[in-house]
Parts: sequence; C-alpha cells; structure tokens
Amino acid sequence: MPDLLVPLYDLPAAPEQDGLWVGKPLSHQAPSVLSFIKDNFSSGWKAEAGVAFGSVPPTIIVAVDKASGRLAGFCCWDCTAKGFLGPIGVHDDFRGKGVGKAVVIAVLYSMREAGYGYAVIGDAGPVKFFQSICDARIIESSTPGIYDNPLT
Repeated sequence: MPDLLVPLYDLPAAPEQDGLWVGKPLSHQAPSVLSFIKDNFSSGWKAEAGVAFGSVPPTIIVAVDKASGRLAGFCCWDCTAKGFLGPIGVHDDFRGKGVGKAVVIAVLYSMREAGYGYAVIGDAGPVKFFQSICDARIIESSTPGIYDNPLT
C-alpha cells in the first residue's frame, strides 16, 4: 500500500457525532484502551498505540459510544514515526457510522495544533476512505516506505 500525505492547513470541519464522545484518553485509561486494540485488531497495533501513552498528553484519540460506554474506535499519531498518523481502527459494530472519520479528523487537528504542516499515513490500507475525508494524496514510490524492515 502507498503512503499518503495530508495537508493540515485546510482541514474539513470536525463532524458532529451524536451519541459519541471523541477525545484523548487519560494515561490511567491506557490498559483498557490497549486491551481493546489487542482484542479487536492486533498486538502490533497495541504496541504502536502503547507509544501514544508515553506522551503527555497521549497522542491517541478514542471514540466512545455514550449509550453503552463501549470503545468504538481509535486513531494514533507520532507512534511509528514523527508526523505519521496511525494506526487507526473501528470496532466492527461501529463501522459505517462515521467513527473512523471522527477520530481521523480529530487527530489531524491535534497534529496541526502540535505544529505539523502535513501528516503522513503510512502504508495506507483504505486509500479511498482517506482521500474522501481529508484530501489525502498518494506519495509516489512510497511502497514499502518505512515498513521495509526485515525484523518481524
């Protein structure tokens, strides 16, 4: 998959999310967030997201369904490399409901507030999704990018 570049100087408005809380978790909430990530996605993503909790404030945004209190999704930045967005995941029960867009846009605003002019989405899987929500642009010749490491 190619890397994508997202200009942060002209971001879309943050989407309204009735019934969803979108924000930064506190450090003491790391165990439950990381458990959610490992149980629903992968231990690799859990390791990357763990880096987010090493920053103050954490470099992770979560979405919580207000009605049930369940984690619906997450998005991190500055975990794999400075200026990189990801990983991002939305629980199967909440896909197609705007959760992914909400956490990605919130992260992009946080990155802009931290002083970044651009965000890189490394090894972007759903390219069309990112292109549709945040003007993400394919970085030519970016495969395999920083992920070309023989260590597994």
